[in-house]
Amino acid sequence: VQLQASGGGLVQAGESLRLSCAASGSTSSIHVMGWYRQAPGKQRELVATVTSGGVTNYADSVKGRFTISRDDAKNTVYLQMNSLKAEDTAVYYCKYMRYSGSTRRDFWGKGTQVTVSS
Repeated sequence: VQLQASGGGLVQAGESLRLSCAASGSTSSIHVMGWYRQAPGKQRELVATVTSGGVTNYADSVKGRFTISRDDAKNTVYLQMNSLKAEDTAVYYCKYMRYSGSTRRDFWGKGTQVTVSS
């Protein structure tokens, strides 16, 4: 599975950004797609995920501000980020978790930088 992420950039606090991640290749009808982020000096952390059935999960720190959605026709997942804060500054990575029976394989996209100035 190949992942193409886009949409990062530099914004001021309170503004919005939308990230996109398109999956191609050996995708599966049963999968989870999501966004993770890594700030300098910190571990990579979950931001939001959405299953192929449409179930979403969010980190507490982004609930109410970020929305993850998907376009199945395009094999694309979006992360709408509103009311951005300086602490949202990080490299954001798209992840695709492919399920086949009891087996799961993970794929990562290249990161996209999000910088929020205060």
